[in-house]
Formats: sequence, C-alpha cells, structure tokens
Amino acid sequence: MLKKRPHLLWLLAPYALYLASLPLTDRIHPTILGLPFLFFWLLLATLLTPAAVFLAWRGDRKRGRA
Repeated sequence: MLKKRPHLLWLLAPYALYLASLPLTDRIHPTILGLPFLFFWLLLATLLTPAAVFLAWRGDRKRGRA
C-alpha cells in the first residue's frame, strides 16, 4: 500500500517529532526565544503536524482519493 501512496510517509513526521526525538531533546538549556528547549521542540512539532497532514491530504487529492 505504501508503494502506491508514498505521500502518507508525511504522517510519520509528527510521530518522529514527538516520540522518537523526545529523549534527545529533554533539556532545559539552551533556551530558544526564552523557552526551555523541550517546550520549544514540542511547540514546533505541534505547529508542523498540520503541515504534514496537509501534505498527505494533498497527495491523496492528486490521486483522486479525497
């Protein structure tokens, strides 16, 4: 199924941002924009998740599935 719909790989990006990299980002310092690094990372992941869903949706739409 994934060979026919490779655009669905975009849906793995939120998973990777939230879970797979969490042990790597569990730090207070450095701070970015006055936020602890972990909070900044989770905020960034939250903002990028709709973009990943949009890209997967757009890929399905191009193939006439939506």
